[in-house]
Amino acid sequence: MLVAGPAAAQTAPRGLRGAAAPLVLGAVTAAATVYVALVDPNRPGHYITCPLLSLTGWYCAGCGALRATHDLAHLDVAGAWSMNPLWVLLAPLLVVGWFAWVVRAWRGRSGRGLPMWSAWVLLGVLVGYSVLRNVPALAPWLAP
Repeated sequence: MLVAGPAAAQTAPRGLRGAAAPLVLGAVTAAATVYVALVDPNRPGHYITCPLLSLTGWYCAGCGALRATHDLAHLDVAGAWSMNPLWVLLAPLLVVGWFAWVVRAWRGRSGRGLPMWSAWVLLGVLVGYSVLRNVPALAPWLAP
């Protein structure tokens, strides 16, 4: 008979069962990326317009990310950079973080994830980038 104790509560499932969440997220992301690669966001009518851009005329940090993803899927890094340079820098970091999550989950190591300060740094970067890409002098380099 198995007895549940403090040690049992901290043991995470290993293998495929332990890595189910990151693998499902990866599959959904891969399917979405394939869709964006096949359906060109540069053609009107396929995707909704950014609500912030529609309501205010201001670019958010995500404006141009679909077009940048489409360009990256077609290995056009320069085109992707012209749409959203921040996304071109963040996308590989997200992929590396996802791989680390899969490996950690597969080995049964449940962790606390990223420290809270990293979320605040990311928020600051996103807000700062959103402000900077709406500065008229920087628009040639940061606006999509």
